[in-house]
Amino acid sequence: MGIPLVTSILLADDHPLFRQGLRQVLDREADLRVVAEASDGAEAVQLALAPDAGIHLVLLDVSMPRMTGLQAAREITRANTEIRVLILSMHDDEQYFFEAIEAGASGYVLKTAADRDVVNACRAAMRGEPFLYPGAVRALVRDYLERARRGESLPSREPLTPRELEIVKLIAEAHTNDQIAELLSISKKTVERHRANMLEKLGMTDRVELTRYAIRRGLIEP
Repeated sequence: MGIPLVTSILLADDHPLFRQGLRQVLDREADLRVVAEASDGAEAVQLALAPDAGIHLVLLDVSMPRMTGLQAAREITRANTEIRVLILSMHDDEQYFFEAIEAGASGYVLKTAADRDVVNACRAAMRGEPFLYPGAVRALVRDYLERARRGESLPSREPLTPRELEIVKLIAEAHTNDQIAELLSISKKTVERHRANMLEKLGMTDRVELTRYAIRRGLIEP
C-alpha cells in the first residue's frame, strides 16, 4: 500500500475526552484526518472492516469494553493486512508491548506522551516502519540478548487462546453464558466448554478468580 496524501484514521478509546484531545492533535496535521471514532474494540473492528470504509490507520486503546485493543488489533490485521494499527496505552509494560507487536500492531504509544509522539507514530506506521518508545526499544534489545544467551525462542506469554480471552473478558464484565453466546455468535455449550477449559488451564475454580485474572491482564479496568 502506498502512502495516501491524507491518512484516514479510526480512533478507538472508551474515554470521550481523551478521544477529543487526540483528535485535535491529529486533525491539526494536513496529512492526517480522524474520520471515525469508536468507544470499544468490537465497534472499532466493525467500523474498520466495513465495506468502503476507507480506513488506513486504526488507533486502539489497550483497555476497552467488550473487546480490548489487542483483541481488536488481531481481528483487524487478520482480516485486512492493508490497515495499519497503533496501540495506545497507559501501561509502560513490556508484556503489553510484546503482545501488541504479536497482534500485528505497527507501534505502541504511551498515552502519557501521546500529544508528543502520536503524529510521528502515525507517519511511521504509514511508511511501514515500527514506532517504539524508548522503554520498548530497551525491552526488545534485552529480550533478544537474553534469548540469544539461553538459546531460546520467544515463549508464549498468554496461556489462553484469542477466543478464550474474548470470553474471559466478557465473563469479567458480568455477562451471562447466554449473553456471551449471543455476542460472539456461538452456542451456550461452546461458551461453557471454553469456560471449563480456561479454568483448567489457569488452575482456577470460579468466576471471581477469572475476573481477577482479567484485571491483572488488563482485559478490564479495576
